[in-house]
Amino acid sequence: MKTIAITLPSFIADEGKLINRLFEEGYWRVHIRKPDATADQHRRLIEQIDPRWHQSLSLHDHHEVALEYGCGIHLNARHPEPPSCCSATLSASCHSFAEVVKMKRVCQYVFLSPIFDSISKQGYRSAFSEEEIRDAAKSGIIDERVIALGGISFSKLQLVSDYGFGGAAMLGEVWR
Repeated sequence: MKTIAITLPSFIADEGKLINRLFEEGYWRVHIRKPDATADQHRRLIEQIDPRWHQSLSLHDHHEVALEYGCGIHLNARHPEPPSCCSATLSASCHSFAEVVKMKRVCQYVFLSPIFDSISKQGYRSAFSEEEIRDAAKSGIIDERVIALGGISFSKLQLVSDYGFGGAAMLGEVWR
């Protein structure tokens, strides 16, 4: 199963080195989600990351920086449209099965959340029942291109796989 780490919104000491280590430990991708950071702050962080991993990074903001470094682009409520002439790996945040169906038409993979109660966001509760998730998998909505997000811990990875997701994205579990 593919594992994706999502950065904390604020910068932390030695973050570039920590991201390198995540890749060395086998993470498939790392999503840089720093909504209040400048383009130059994004560049400085990417410069700390081994260039061989740049294509496995995805930026949630400052998509022009992603294109400069050959990173992927993550579409979200702040940036719902990909840049024109975009050959980057595209992903998107989805919060309903209808969004998943729509965004899979333009993205290589999508996040569906929240699957479980959030570890990092207080009061952010699961939006789907187990039955709804299993039905979505049976109907082909959830497949190898859909990444579970929200309340994912290492102990839940097998359940995420059993549900039919192609992978799991983690924030709180990775950085605590």
